[in-house]
Amino acid sequence: MQWKADAVVGVLVVLLGAGLMTAGVLWNGRAVRPFAASRARSAAQREYARDLQRAADQVIAVARRSAGEGEPAIVTVEAVVRTTQERYGYAGVERRHAAAALRRRYEQGRCAVDCVTDAYG
Repeated sequence: MQWKADAVVGVLVVLLGAGLMTAGVLWNGRAVRPFAASRARSAAQREYARDLQRAADQVIAVARRSAGEGEPAIVTVEAVVRTTQERYGYAGVERRHAAAALRRRYEQGRCAVDCVTDAYG
């Protein structure tokens, strides 16, 4: 009797695997959930904000490295805009978004000690 139960379980596993493979072939790897414009828009906004934050971090790091001994690092909003456009491929970056990202990174990175920025103006 034990042998028949093992055979039934084995057949069920094989059939389940064959069913999943058939479903994969029929769907050709398409996502099950339909495309939602609102999800795509919110993901693009999150990515844009993250890229601005990264660009601000990079600009601050470059400015700190290039500052001389005892000189403050000069960090501009234009540098953040330029870095975002060049490095992340955005055609248009709003100055106010870049300034907001720079202000956040300026405050989080304790830049007031050794940096000067135009993000507050």
